[in-house]
Amino acid sequence: MRKRIDSLRTKTEDSLEIAIDTMMEERVDSFFRVEEGLEEIIKSLLEIEEELGGVRDLSGAMRLESRLEFVEDRWDEFDSEIRERPRRRRKKISLADMLKAASGSGDLSQGPSGINNAMDAYAVMGVEFGSSLADVTAAFRQKAKQLHPDANNGDRSSEPALRRMLEAYQFLKEYLSLSNVEPPRPADASYNPTE
Repeated sequence: MRKRIDSLRTKTEDSLEIAIDTMMEERVDSFFRVEEGLEEIIKSLLEIEEELGGVRDLSGAMRLESRLEFVEDRWDEFDSEIRERPRRRRKKISLADMLKAASGSGDLSQGPSGINNAMDAYAVMGVEFGSSLADVTAAFRQKAKQLHPDANNGDRSSEPALRRMLEAYQFLKEYLSLSNVEPPRPADASYNPTE
């Protein structure tokens, strides 16, 4: 986390220099707002860095991680305005990937392991191939209640099965949402309601 803080601090200082060079002449009103925002980011980074030394548990680390992500997003907003470019989109992290990274069995850059096709995912979920998303979600909720450590008096022996089921559920959610999307029509194609 310290590397991310140092990197963001450097980027913020660079953005401030670019803002002075590019915005002072043409966009003075925007410059003052951006300058204030970038200075606030530097203050926030100092606060996060100070609190980082006092973190003793996972929840404290996760709280600081969330604050750092928020500050990174704010920096991206200001940097996008300075450079007059669209904002970048953050990579979405799936719940299965997050649990896998938290358990130490993989990092977030790796894709899901083991679930490579819809047949495997349906089999893991224990539903018939071709079932609807509503059926898959219902099966997921039922199995999650059975496999979750809280339902088993803290016994974590079923965690690998829970992770695999989460991967299957994430795969099927994406698979079913993509399969329900119609291909784009050419602009000159006429509408036929029987299609």
